[in-house]
Amino acid sequence: MKDSLRIALAQFDFPVGAVARNAERIAEMIAEARDEYGADVVLFPELAVSGYPPEDLLLRPAFLAQCEAAVRRIAAGVEGIVAVVGWPEAAGSALYNTASVLRDGRVEANCRKRELPNYAVFDERRYFDVDPAGNACVFDIGGVPVGLLVCEDLWYPEPLADVVRAGAHLVLVPNASPFERGKHAQRDALLARGTRESGAALVYLNMVGGQDALVFDGASVVADADGTVHPAAAAFTDQWLVLDYDTAARAFIPLQWMDDGDESMDALAWRAVVRGIQDYCGKNGFSKAWLGLSGGIDSALVLALAVDALGADNVTAVRLPSRFTAGLSNDLAAEQCAALGVRLETVPIEPAFQGFLQALGPLFEGRDADAAEENLQSRSRGAIMMALANKFGGLLLTTGNKSEYAVGYATIYGDMCGGYAPLKDLYKTEVYGLSKWRNTVGGAPVIPPAVIERTPSAELRENQTDQDSLPAYDVLDGILYRYVDQEQSREEIVAAGYAAEVVDRVLRLVRTSEWKRHQAAPGPKVSRRAFGRERRYPISNGFDG
Repeated sequence: MKDSLRIALAQFDFPVGAVARNAERIAEMIAEARDEYGADVVLFPELAVSGYPPEDLLLRPAFLAQCEAAVRRIAAGVEGIVAVVGWPEAAGSALYNTASVLRDGRVEANCRKRELPNYAVFDERRYFDVDPAGNACVFDIGGVPVGLLVCEDLWYPEPLADVVRAGAHLVLVPNASPFERGKHAQRDALLARGTRESGAALVYLNMVGGQDALVFDGASVVADADGTVHPAAAAFTDQWLVLDYDTAARAFIPLQWMDDGDESMDALAWRAVVRGIQDYCGKNGFSKAWLGLSGGIDSALVLALAVDALGADNVTAVRLPSRFTAGLSNDLAAEQCAALGVRLETVPIEPAFQGFLQALGPLFEGRDADAAEENLQSRSRGAIMMALANKFGGLLLTTGNKSEYAVGYATIYGDMCGGYAPLKDLYKTEVYGLSKWRNTVGGAPVIPPAVIERTPSAELRENQTDQDSLPAYDVLDGILYRYVDQEQSREEIVAAGYAAEVVDRVLRLVRTSEWKRHQAAPGPKVSRRAFGRERRYPISNGFDG
């Protein structure tokens, strides 16, 4: 048995569907791991060939054939190193989520995922099968027995116990695990317990990058056989991770391992949203972004995030003042753009609004002004912003937050217009917290303090505030967190101290706003229960519990 093994981990983004490009990169990276880092083994993330999650691409035979051909090409070039590469393996009528061991120009073994997640954002049972043989995957590198599990397999005791019974001292785990707040602590506790109980050392490699509403954080980690969990690699960062494995001590010595300077909840959430914006734009052909800048907290935060993601030169903010817009709103928008170096345009909405009122005047005659006129202002803004994005190119970012989307305090075809919603999974109280945190890092504040301090308002009528229509945000968000994220019942929420009439009102708003959320732009998931693919409620729904 060798005294040590050098392990290279490819914590990189492998875009969904880009099979040929992913395969070419993987082949080049295998050679790089061998020649530059002297690695004995190189590990790639789960389904690196296809990208994760490939969703209904997996129903296309041509796609599966491309993936298989790509793996054969990659394997043919593997010499002087062992590579572990993930891909969707079609075998007869079955389809497996497979990590293949490649060595000496061939596919030596296929390790098929045993535990298929089918909760939250995951739909793996829709696509993949479980191999009835269920054999433990153990292979040899320099006399060292190495086990292989795929992502979810680690979260169940039997797969790890099986590979250890089959002789594994070291276990490699390729993952495609999306970010959510608080998940790192759960994962580290799992690794510590798994290593202590099994006596095997664990390598946990995670994918990095944004994929539609998902953001993969990387944050790969290793744990010695005695339960020692090493500091995680820097989250949301593409990087090579290289370490030596001491075969006698069953412990790791990091050689190239950039870890995080700030793993606070706010720091990770900020970087998740920034990475989400970067990759959603980049993977969909957008180099520039637009947003309406109101002088309020939500659009101010989106502007700061967009600048961090794309650079100030690639972001254009637009003021869209109405007859109800306060002078302070215009001033604060200008102040933030000047501080960030962002181009600011101004397009008053009054002419468009008047055009709507004139066109609808005969039908509206004799009726008092109400939400219809308020929403026409928002829809005037939406039409203007979409026109600018169409004319000059770029992605329109929406500025609504999770609290607003939850209770429908957003105008469909108005302020919900756009292609990506950076704040979609951040409650209003979290928007304030993240804004305050961002102003404490990187020098001068990027969000004017006066924006954070002022009372929030949609400014669609005289002297309007959000609390005219909604409970105070700390109350609203407390109820929403329990109902949406923790799936508590009305009775449980009332028992937690919230007034029954307020709870009933909020829950009714959540239920009646489902149709809006089904039409909302995607946005990056940062919580346990994000609207979209993770929380999928029927629009037509008679359940009121």
